[in-house]
Amino acid sequence: MNDVVGTHDILLVTLDTLRYDIAAELADAGRLPGLLPDGRRWERRHSPGSFTYAAHAAMFAGFLPTPVTPGPHPRLFAATFPGSETTAPGTWVFDAADLPTGLARAGYHTVCIGGVGFFNKLTPLGSALPALFAESHWAPEFGVTNPGSLERQIDRAEAVLAGRERDRPVFLFVNVSALHQPNHFYLPGAAEDGPHTHAAALEYVDRHIGRLYALMRRPCLVIVCSDHGTAYGEDGHVGHRIGHEVVWTVPYAEFILEQHAGL
Repeated sequence: MNDVVGTHDILLVTLDTLRYDIAAELADAGRLPGLLPDGRRWERRHSPGSFTYAAHAAMFAGFLPTPVTPGPHPRLFAATFPGSETTAPGTWVFDAADLPTGLARAGYHTVCIGGVGFFNKLTPLGSALPALFAESHWAPEFGVTNPGSLERQIDRAEAVLAGRERDRPVFLFVNVSALHQPNHFYLPGAAEDGPHTHAAALEYVDRHIGRLYALMRRPCLVIVCSDHGTAYGEDGHVGHRIGHEVVWTVPYAEFILEQHAGL
């Protein structure tokens, strides 16, 4: 990461509430060519939190989802912290409390395009995470009730990036709300949310995410992952903010968009 920071744009996409099992099933069936270019597959990881705020607060401190295999696992980014066992020679270390501030001090313009309520800036709590960025955006059409939310988020990203200087790197964060309930409207005829509508929402994201990738200047490090999963009746549970396997286990991928990479 010490070779990446300063030379690459960075795109962090959190697919809010995406479950690993459903994401892996679709990827294995070849149904996610947009999200995972060049035949990539998801890595199975554990979230640092069981709901949006907790998971993102941890990720913005450098604690991305952790590989499920025994560690320790060196991290890509880490705040200065004496005794850290996951800060390795390849880790980019920042002397700040959060990654957006660390990257800003390294010369990045930092941008947040919110999705779910923890990014809506309508309340003090909904403003806490966006306030970490130099520039933040949210509108009702980016939220969970709009079946075209990702398209509107990408429209905003396009407008933001079109106005930026080409000689300054960008850290763009996008919280995709489409997977979060309600998601039944992505499957025609469905009246309730469930695993099948969750999968349909992910295929909606896959159809449009390539436009976001195409907006990024090359080279660009892309990190795309879920912040947590959600339950649809497993062991009697519905929703998240619980310590269940379908909540803690999340999909994760990282890759570099090269100058002439095909998507």
